[in-house]
Amino acid sequence: MAGPYRTEFRGAQPLSGSTNPVAGGGDLCREPGRRAAGPIVVVVTVAEPAVVPASPFAPFRHRAFFWLWLGVVVASIGAWAQTVGAQWLFINDPNAATIVPLVQTASTLPMMLLALPAGVLADAFDRRLLLVVVQGYSIAVSALLAVLTVAGMMPPALLLTFTFAVGAGLAMLSPTWQSLITELVPREEFAAATRLDMVSVNVSRAAGPAIAGWIIATWGVAPVFALTAAAGAVLLVILLTWRRSTAARAVQRERFVPALRSGSRYVRHEPVIRAVLLRFASFVFPAGAVWALLPLIASRQLGLAASGYGLLFSALGIGAVTAALGLGRVKRQLSSNQVLAVAGSGFAVAFAGVAVTSSIWVALPLLVVCGFCWTATVATVISELQLFLPGWVRARAIAIYLMVFLGTQAVAAPVWGLVTQYTSLRTALLAAAVLLVVSVLLGLVLRVPESEGEDRSPLAYWDTPRLQVDPFTAGGPVVVSVEYEVSDLDRDAFLDAMRGMRRSRLRSGASRWELYRVGEDRHRYVEQFEVPSWEEHERQHEGRLTAEDKAIEDAAFAHVTGSPRTQHLLPAAARGFADDLPGDRHRDRPR
Repeated sequence: MAGPYRTEFRGAQPLSGSTNPVAGGGDLCREPGRRAAGPIVVVVTVAEPAVVPASPFAPFRHRAFFWLWLGVVVASIGAWAQTVGAQWLFINDPNAATIVPLVQTASTLPMMLLALPAGVLADAFDRRLLLVVVQGYSIAVSALLAVLTVAGMMPPALLLTFTFAVGAGLAMLSPTWQSLITELVPREEFAAATRLDMVSVNVSRAAGPAIAGWIIATWGVAPVFALTAAAGAVLLVILLTWRRSTAARAVQRERFVPALRSGSRYVRHEPVIRAVLLRFASFVFPAGAVWALLPLIASRQLGLAASGYGLLFSALGIGAVTAALGLGRVKRQLSSNQVLAVAGSGFAVAFAGVAVTSSIWVALPLLVVCGFCWTATVATVISELQLFLPGWVRARAIAIYLMVFLGTQAVAAPVWGLVTQYTSLRTALLAAAVLLVVSVLLGLVLRVPESEGEDRSPLAYWDTPRLQVDPFTAGGPVVVSVEYEVSDLDRDAFLDAMRGMRRSRLRSGASRWELYRVGEDRHRYVEQFEVPSWEEHERQHEGRLTAEDKAIEDAAFAHVTGSPRTQHLLPAAARGFADDLPGDRHRDRPR
């Protein structure tokens, strides 16, 4: 909850006036003098100091973050080196024009295919254990690649297969690591930690190819693959020595397919996330032209050799690192939406300048600006997502963000290549600059959340259902029915408030939501939402709701007369508890 106060929800003894919406069947009393069965939630408002932006290096004070960040940097350097080594291995092959671009495709395709499954696994399993397994796999693949290369047993098809396998390890690493950041540092340092992660991306992107080039020139390609395995081993050692907190490990495991569906359902029914991703894609598509067309800018427009291209690439890297380290100071003066607007406008102006200049000394500072604005945008979007997303779905939503990010770049690169081929390089660059201006204007409608002071922690405020039938014997689906009495005067306000209720139910696990009006009683309304299984509904009770969901419900219940009545509709095959054999009442009932 934004502002200098926060709301705490604490368990208490039963009191009158409970407003819990999905309690254990029967009446939920709101009239004075009546008592609700079971514990309820007490709301306490306490003073809280205003959030002060953390220094750029504040997250390094936490040893676990520092060492894991360092390990990820080293492992990423190895991954970038592997890509360069794979491209260089067949640079003199007669089919090099086909093989070399396919290496880049094989290294990035796994992120498109595996990012979301990786996010599901990161939300469902111990993230430390998952990273250990992934790094062990990556080391084995890279070591085998090095051995087969030394033995001269690496044809192009096998090289592409190994490149895809190495990329699969990186696809599993990225969403797991990014979702883990919020566990390693306090909330007020999330943004700084995210910007340091951007530093690691740009450092590894610059250092990996440089180191690979030096090793290839000195010893050949095979040692580059050995370096990739050794770099992965550094991160593995750090992971093995790290002891994750017991509280962080205490996560009830979700089954894979339901977890995949619930993560996708959350993004589909959370308009804030959809708006952020759409706005981000509208920036990445035109801005990605700088990466796709940079070799042509160097060779055709500026007349540079390979060394000059490296200089242009370094200018982008300098701007990116500067943004990652200095964005914290900028955020003290500007909101996230203002940062995105300034970054988009700055990129558009600088890129238009690159389009019309033929001087490298003019292009270099303009590319520094482009690199700064690129990283400022990416870091702002991912940090706001980290702050906004509830913990139960964070890794899955970040995986979808990565798919949008890389997928947009993958589509943009050939599009800008075709525009250049059928028009001219300058036309393509100017068109990209114009689309960046359109992206800035789109930001006036698609706003990112300012989530620095919001509480997104889970809030279990629904009472435990009091059932006479064992819900685990029938599978699913489960329909939760809530009956309301609403006066004619409150009707319109109630219906408006229930629109928010629909979004809350669907994003927390419901697959269908409906609101009905009883024909025999014009004051009575029935809300019904369907959940795929009882296990899924339990997760709604125990860890998927937040203070925002409670505020949505309170807004709707303020227009209800009397107390809502909740029923859980189970498949007819469900057995009653009395039908169980003696001693079997709690047998085979997962919790």
